Amino acid sequence: MLSQSHPLTQNPFFNPFPPLSLSTTRKNNNLHFPTPSLTTFSLSSQTRFFSNMSINSSTHSNGTQSLTLKDDQLNKFVQVGNKVADAAGEVIRKYFRKSFEILDKEDLSPVTIADRAAEEAMVSIILENFPSHAIFGEENGWKCEEKTAEYVWVLDPIDGTKSFITGKPLFGTLIALLHKGKSIVGIIDQPILRERWIGMTGRQTTLNGQEVSTRSCSKLSHAYLYTTSPHLFSGDAEKAFDRVRSKVKIPLYGCDCYAYALLASGFVDLVVESGLKVRLHFPFFASDISSIVTNPDRCVTQPYDFLSLVPVIEGAGGSITDWRGNQLHWEASSDSNPANFNVLAAGDKQLHQQALDSLQWQ
Repeated sequence: MLSQSHPLTQNPFFNPFPPLSLSTTRKNNNLHFPTPSLTTFSLSSQTRFFSNMSINSSTHSNGTQSLTLKDDQLNKFVQVGNKVADAAGEVIRKYFRKSFEILDKEDLSPVTIADRAAEEAMVSIILENFPSHAIFGEENGWKCEEKTAEYVWVLDPIDGTKSFITGKPLFGTLIALLHKGKSIVGIIDQPILRERWIGMTGRQTTLNGQEVSTRSCSKLSHAYLYTTSPHLFSGDAEKAFDRVRSKVKIPLYGCDCYAYALLASGFVDLVVESGLKVRLHFPFFASDISSIVTNPDRCVTQPYDFLSLVPVIEGAGGSITDWRGNQLHWEASSDSNPANFNVLAAGDKQLHQQALDSLQWQ
């Protein structure tokens, strides 16, 4: 039986900073996908690597542009990020497939005690380690005395609450750290399967300490595509998505953020999501959809939906942009309003361009 604690602080053999290797292939079928361990993991050895190196403004082999940060800083950020994910996972596992009350927020999305308790645990750890950092969480919004901050943590304790509610372990905890508006650390954690993807600016993405890469797929006709649901597209966005879906080999549905993790590990090729992401009562009815379509302000993808994905996808060799090919960016502040983000992620840069051409988004 799996432990309920999942702290990354007990097993001295886990190292989320493995030496960089050129042996990791981007060609798909020979990728190693680590089996979730029945033991817990550790960060105790993480500072052994990169301790005397620095991150500057050069372009790295995976195509990402790094910021000027010392490695001991980045190591510390990831160490705390892992503790934050551990804390969220410990809370979430206590409620998974248990009876609890489901509430509806103003935007019609469901929320549970697990969402709120997990975010409280996450915030507590960040403030303990970085009291000057700002926090923007799905449940409690902006948390900082200042209107802006150099470092901002962006948190989604349960991305895919409907999956969580229905007992499907394909939701995830999303954690991003922004430095001057750019995502420098991204974590996708699946606390039930005990899988954790970590992306860092200028570094190779890892899954449970093992490097992963996207796979080569340069044609839409060969691509496996994921989106949360085809019913979450509306109007022009629905037509744009259909132009892509009609050209791919296999369209797949229902993974939430886990689809992006699978893309980073080289198992799918394309993820397309619309900013008009319908957030519904659970259970929901046709009248809910009608209400949301006529009230588009309720249908926005929030920053915590995508900011953690950027370092994970780019660090695995993939591309992630909006539907026009622009970088995903959010000016974090207490005054920031939600914006409408359409997200396109691809493991292969040629495939990404073909998808952009098919979307024809203006």
